Amino acid sequence: MKTNALYKRTYNQCLDLLARAAPGRPLASEPQMAATLGVSRTTLRAVLAELSARRIVAIDGRAKVLLRLPERADYLDGTDLEPLAEMVERKFMAWMVGPECSPGQIINGLDLARQFGVSTSAIRDCLSKFSHFGLLERQSNGRWRALGLTVDFVTELFDMREFMEFRALDRFMALPPEHPAWRALSGLEEEHRAMLADIDRRYRDFSDLDHRLHRLINGVAPNRFFINIQGVMSVIFHYHYQWNKKDEKERNHVAVEEHLAYIAGLESGDIAKARAACGFHLKTARSTLLASIEVATGP
Repeated sequence: MKTNALYKRTYNQCLDLLARAAPGRPLASEPQMAATLGVSRTTLRAVLAELSARRIVAIDGRAKVLLRLPERADYLDGTDLEPLAEMVERKFMAWMVGPECSPGQIINGLDLARQFGVSTSAIRDCLSKFSHFGLLERQSNGRWRALGLTVDFVTELFDMREFMEFRALDRFMALPPEHPAWRALSGLEEEHRAMLADIDRRYRDFSDLDHRLHRLINGVAPNRFFINIQGVMSVIFHYHYQWNKKDEKERNHVAVEEHLAYIAGLESGDIAKARAACGFHLKTARSTLLASIEVATGP
């Protein structure tokens, strides 16, 4: 059986879908189910094969019938069941910072859907989201064009980020000591110290650590608008850092130390100390990004 997160998530979501149906009834067509679940037909077929092996679904050519309702024991366990939208955004961000993409790049949604193993609708939703922030421009025939950034755009986005981060910080520090977020924060602290001890070799891994720390802090104060901003911020940071790599290790070294000071402020219980460390880190991040954009748009 496949064990990757996309497969497991699709399998469990398919069980949720079947739980609302009636045994003995035919299922929707493969294209319809794949579109509903936001995955490719290849992934869906792998899921249906497992459902057939478990005698949940009967398959006869193109005809598929629900034999029984799913039970709790049918679900696949795992903490890595990343939501589809987050998985697509993560893969898209990684693609944007890679060698295949640069400002002005024409993006083919169908090609990306095949590359990521998801449906075209899942890719379309992802691209539409980033286009709302001015990072992409819709072209004809399902294509998009990657755009550059302006200093004004980044300044406004950072203003919003700082406002939301401080709000989340206040919420985080109000959590009771037994809240699992504190254990997660402690684990991230250990990961930061391990990276710092091996920074010469691991400095390029900082982006993932940065994303997880800020996601943890902001996750205690969920806000649909800030969730969108957080994803876009990740793209902006790492997309434009590629223009100025000469001091990447030094930047990430400083950022890791600032993260550790931020974590120490949170764990101290002193809200003024935590806010000071947070503000210092965000100020550095703002100036670093603006300097990176100046390199990208310079002569």
